[in-house]
Amino acid sequence: MDNRPIVMSGIRPTGFLHLGNYFGAVRNYVRLQREYTCFFMVADLHSLTTHPDTQELRGHVHRVLAENIACGLDPEQAALYCQSHVPETTELYLYLNMLAYKGELEKTTTFKDKARLQPDNINAGLLTYPVLQAADILLHRASWVPVGKDQEQHLEMSRNFANRFNHRYGQVFPEPQAFNFGEALVKVPSLDGAGKMSKSENQLATLYLADDDELIRKKVMKAKTDAGPPAPGTPMPDYIENLFLLMDLVSQPATTQAFRDAYDRAEVRYGDLKRQLAEDMVAFIAPIREKAEAIRTDRAYLARVMELGAEKARSSARETMRLVRDAMGLDYFR
Repeated sequence: MDNRPIVMSGIRPTGFLHLGNYFGAVRNYVRLQREYTCFFMVADLHSLTTHPDTQELRGHVHRVLAENIACGLDPEQAALYCQSHVPETTELYLYLNMLAYKGELEKTTTFKDKARLQPDNINAGLLTYPVLQAADILLHRASWVPVGKDQEQHLEMSRNFANRFNHRYGQVFPEPQAFNFGEALVKVPSLDGAGKMSKSENQLATLYLADDDELIRKKVMKAKTDAGPPAPGTPMPDYIENLFLLMDLVSQPATTQAFRDAYDRAEVRYGDLKRQLAEDMVAFIAPIREKAEAIRTDRAYLARVMELGAEKARSSARETMRLVRDAMGLDYFR
């Protein structure tokens, strides 16, 4: 019996993984899988609320699985599975919907944002997105959920649904808490000096794990710079500091320090700095890209990964749903 704390997190199969996803989330998942019982779910059902056309969904699911495995997620250690392969999810989703109220769902920030972006497709799934997310978490009775700031409201709602269920039917669910990585939590800046890397905001300012070597070089060389510090000791602008933050992630410490020292002396050459950063990025991303592509094209291996993950996830889900039905008095055979 595995008595380690349970961690659950979902991965949307939309867009390509980028450097921010790796350092902000996936690298930490790799650490977590060694110390916790981990369930990492590809949220294919969630994607239907905004991408109802499923023609490309299979390819997206295969790619996100391949990229995460290439980054170090181990299907033998963690449960890496597809949401739609665990039908118990939708059963719990139905029960939790009876404990969710229209008013609170309409107030969620993500619902308001998505409804504004897709006014002709404000579907019930979009409204009840937080309920399905709660079902994903509570299905494994997870204690910890690695989330960003944008998902903290949904996690609070998951706690509310858990408490409502427990109060009405009996204690079944723990209160899931946000997992705080502390110093390990990294925000990766975009190359244009505006915010962080994003799947959709500015693709030329984001380094994707699928980018080829020349595209990586092209993006880095276009990164925002200026004429250089006018005098020694000049404070560093944010967009220049961003380049050094990126170097801290992929370059040798001595290399980064040499360029920082040159900046402090007002002798830095941004062309040299960006060329060094570009080559270090290529050296970092290329092995992940090549491994991910090899995995993505191995359909038999991906099928085994999904089967193994579904088996682990359904074993956990079946036990939870036995407790849920028993608490609700729905087990009529007993």
